[in-house]
Amino acid sequence: MPTIITHAAVPLCIGLGLGKKTIPPALLFAGIVFSTMPDLDVLSFKLGIAYANAFGHRGFTHSLLFAFLLPTLALLFQRYFNVGYWRIWWFLTLSLLSHSVLDSLTTGGMGVGWLWPWSQERFFAPVQVIKVAPFQLSQYVKPMGIAVIKSELLWVWLPGITLMLGLITARIVKRQTA
Repeated sequence: MPTIITHAAVPLCIGLGLGKKTIPPALLFAGIVFSTMPDLDVLSFKLGIAYANAFGHRGFTHSLLFAFLLPTLALLFQRYFNVGYWRIWWFLTLSLLSHSVLDSLTTGGMGVGWLWPWSQERFFAPVQVIKVAPFQLSQYVKPMGIAVIKSELLWVWLPGITLMLGLITARIVKRQTA
């Protein structure tokens, strides 16, 4: 898995790129929270649930079903976001799905349970370019941890910031031509 900070990159870069009129601060914050929520499944280790179990790490919380249902439930809080239902649903779904997509791009683990409950199979993306992050914070000062950070900067943050700057530029150009 990428680090928890890097999971926040997708909604952060898209939200900032689109601007607060399109993605208000409360929705941006919710998107960041949603992008990290699938890793609550690491609690399964403490409960003695095996990694490969559907309720283990990268199981049901990384599924398409979870990614579509949780944002649907969030629509109950639409009044706090000050935007329409579709915008809330799409942004939160994108934020949540980005988590499992990034996990599928890592060099370790057992894959992602995208098709749960219809299938117990785990999937990786066709390429795995992001170094898998260690669970222990102490590992980040060692060569492997530094390699993870460099990998995330190259494969997640650099494209994310590039997209964000492109979206900001498009907004500026649109405003100047209006």
